[in-house]
Amino acid sequence: MDDITLTATSSTGTRTTITVLVVDDHALVREGTRELLGQDPSLEVIDAVGSGEEALEAVGVRTPMVALVDVNLPEMSGLELARVLHGAHPQIHVLMLSAYDDYAYVAEALDAGVSGYLLKTATAKELCDAVHAVADGIVVLDRQISQRLVRQRHSPTPSEGLLTPREVGVLELLVKGYSNRLIATHMSLGIRTVEGYVSNILSKLGASSRTEAVAQALRRGLVEVPR
Repeated sequence: MDDITLTATSSTGTRTTITVLVVDDHALVREGTRELLGQDPSLEVIDAVGSGEEALEAVGVRTPMVALVDVNLPEMSGLELARVLHGAHPQIHVLMLSAYDDYAYVAEALDAGVSGYLLKTATAKELCDAVHAVADGIVVLDRQISQRLVRQRHSPTPSEGLLTPREVGVLELLVKGYSNRLIATHMSLGIRTVEGYVSNILSKLGASSRTEAVAQALRRGLVEVPR
């Protein structure tokens, strides 16, 4: 994919049907997105709703694997919805779709626990690929946004200073999508040692998962975005 960056944190061996909830307040966009995703036989749009409140009701009926959420929603914003879903339904991967590439929006979205942030200029293939990616536990960022995040790198933050050089090395491999076993092989370390480093990284960054640690690393500019 030319315009989005995929940062792998886990992978599944077999592809299963991915259930998707579409949340957009424009009916034409909702139906267009439903039709677009429906062209991929491994994606199933289980509902398409126009507000955050309707989304929460839909989730109560059937929980999707991925929620494709527009940033601009009436009453409850897309970012607010993402935050609620992340807290109440952490198993749902939220892919934010937005017309805004401002750093503030992206940073807030990552803080809200989203698994991806894609611009509305994305192609149909990029959107479908992004849905597959976040369902696999991959952080997806539009490449234009990724490059901007890299440019945000500055002097070390308190969190960055807490990481040892070896932990930074492990974090860089996490961002590249390496499993613990691959990290152990790459760095010539024992698997238990790597697990300890990963645990320390999550603790120091205040992250609850590898995905969240990767998102924070990218947002804070602690590591380079994979090319």
